[in-house]
Amino acid sequence: MLRAAFWLTALVFLPAGLFLYFLSPEVASIVGVSPLWLARAAGGLLVAWGAFLVAAGLRPDSLSAVALAGGNLLTAAALVPPVLRLGDALPAPVRTALLSLAGVLTLTAVLGILIAPARRSRL
Repeated sequence: MLRAAFWLTALVFLPAGLFLYFLSPEVASIVGVSPLWLARAAGGLLVAWGAFLVAAGLRPDSLSAVALAGGNLLTAAALVPPVLRLGDALPAPVRTALLSLAGVLTLTAVLGILIAPARRSRL
């Protein structure tokens, strides 16, 4: 089950990171992203986080479960306040998609915390 949490979260971060990293200037001007290097840096960071999640999902341990939970909770905490503050300025489907994404990330974080394998000491 913990592997599923890692893989589901990686399925969120990898496409988002690749989209931002390869964001064309035309799409960036439509979306309002400026400067473009910031979107590329954020995309690279998201791809790196997604790759970590894929690698950690192959052999989950308690440390990677804490990293999964921390990263997901920080991302959800960064998404929710702007969505709530903008309110009606965002189109309803975009607002619903962002709140749903924050909910999925929070759910996988809680799942990662609850199902984290116990550390075994070797004496």
